[in-house]
Amino acid sequence: MDEAAKKKKLFSDLGLIYCAAIWGSTFIVTKGALASVDPVVMVGIRFAISAALLLPWVLKRRDKARFMLEGFFLSLFLTTLYLTQTTGLLYTSASNSGFITGLFIIFIPVFMYLFRREKPTKLQGVSAVLAIAGMWLLTGGVSGFNVGDALTLVAAAAYSVHLIITDKYVKAEADTVLLAFHQFWMVSAISFSLAFLKGAPFAVAGLNGWSVIVFLAVFPTLTAFFIQMLAQKHSEPFKVGIIFTLEPVFAAIFAWTLGGEEFIMIKAAGGLLIVSGMIIGELAKFNFRRALRKEVLPV
Repeated sequence: MDEAAKKKKLFSDLGLIYCAAIWGSTFIVTKGALASVDPVVMVGIRFAISAALLLPWVLKRRDKARFMLEGFFLSLFLTTLYLTQTTGLLYTSASNSGFITGLFIIFIPVFMYLFRREKPTKLQGVSAVLAIAGMWLLTGGVSGFNVGDALTLVAAAAYSVHLIITDKYVKAEADTVLLAFHQFWMVSAISFSLAFLKGAPFAVAGLNGWSVIVFLAVFPTLTAFFIQMLAQKHSEPFKVGIIFTLEPVFAAIFAWTLGGEEFIMIKAAGGLLIVSGMIIGELAKFNFRRALRKEVLPV
């Protein structure tokens, strides 16, 4: 491998770590801003700003309405993901939310079986057992499992379906800019409609609320999205998955330090089991036999 290729891989890996870190930071900053704005309205404004920032690139496309149907289908799951996750933060801790969201890795083989009849592997079974045990410790079992944890579990399921369908569209050479744009404005439209129907106040109280929403729109939603796409061109899918297991770790670190949440050993152990399950879930996708034959790049 030449020096230029090595630098590209290095910057790609750093970009992916940035994505994991910035996504991990969203849990505590979002929770801190929910006193200033309704969670559904927050999602609506966040994605409206992201869509507006993406508009200059969309205007350069000839067929701007292309992939609108695909964008609508994906927006249903993206809306479910962010509305349940954001609302869930009203009732659960940022660290819990980060770890439970990481359970999307466990849902992927379940939905892959339902959609494509692909049977889970033994490693994926081990991954699921570890993750479920981790969630039990994290939430305190049935008695400690609250509405916020339940909403976040729904978010994790929606996240996994969104990833599976996005993968299908991207591999079919869909325009990622148009696909993202249509998702962004549709998530915003659906969120504002739901906020209107439930009579939620549309106001954002104070500068802190607005600063958090702008941060969420610019960094984790827009810049991380493009960095992820660029980085994936130079990094092996296995490595991408492993790096993304750092997201709940970053979420917990930010929550326990900057967020001031109490560090509880039993919950930390639960989080560790979930992350272990995520890593094993990624290992289950890696074909070691092909790697040994040098048909794929070993990491």
